[in-house]
Amino acid sequence: MTYPAGMESQAAEPGRPVVRGTASDVSSMPQAERGPQGINTSVPNVARIYDFLLGGKDNFAADRQAAAELIRLVPNIVMAANHNRKFLQRAVRFLAGEAGIRQFIDIGTGLPTQGSVHEIAQRYDPNSRVLYVDNDPVVIAHAQSLMADNATVVAINRDLRRPDDILRHPALRALINLDEPVAVLLVAILHFIPDNEDPYGIVDEIKNAIPRGSYLVISHATPDSVSPEVMKGIRQLYDRATAPAAPRLPADIERFFTGMNIIAPGLVDVSSWRNESMPSEPCPTIFYAGVGRKP
Repeated sequence: MTYPAGMESQAAEPGRPVVRGTASDVSSMPQAERGPQGINTSVPNVARIYDFLLGGKDNFAADRQAAAELIRLVPNIVMAANHNRKFLQRAVRFLAGEAGIRQFIDIGTGLPTQGSVHEIAQRYDPNSRVLYVDNDPVVIAHAQSLMADNATVVAINRDLRRPDDILRHPALRALINLDEPVAVLLVAILHFIPDNEDPYGIVDEIKNAIPRGSYLVISHATPDSVSPEVMKGIRQLYDRATAPAAPRLPADIERFFTGMNIIAPGLVDVSSWRNESMPSEPCPTIFYAGVGRKP
């Protein structure tokens, strides 16, 4: 399982429409492509599907075909994916600026692009420390090669479903001081962990490990705006991919913030969270987002 949150490849520039990500874009693409050794490119990968939705190039035919099917099912998904990306950037600006956070753990990093967590955080303080976590070796290899010269940014190959492996990792212990406030980013990742894998227990373990004054950032897919028939199609699509789809209703998403104070404006559509320039073309809510502070 890989996680599509945070560092997608070549996302659209702010204010510019994404011109890739339609079914017609896929029709002329090759059916088989050679990927890195050991990577099965015939299985749609959730990170690379998301990369394609954002206009990225780090994807293969199976990913593009799955993305085309997702766009057919949810025509607003490209817009929603871009709103989700921009939410991440606004959240990091809030944390690094207004909240004064200088440590970040981004779990479910995804594929690299401009405007990533460390780039934004280090505009406020060049010494800000960022740990990227993903269980996809391709994602980690990309990240490590791009950030080889940045001593305060580290990427590790670990799985959110085993939070203790992340919290006890030597790289985290060397980079992140868990006696000081830290921001944990779980952006567009929890909806790939079904209830039978105890997502609430996973998040609770992370919340228990971080000190008072720390923050938790979550965005999460919801079935609010789709019909049962469409939801069935989405689940079937992701059942063929590297992770299942587990969208949740707002009350179930808010439950992840239990024990934390949710920062205004609360749990809202990703496009409206602390957004001074609301999108001119609003779309049905596909992702909810919120930021909580540990009291």
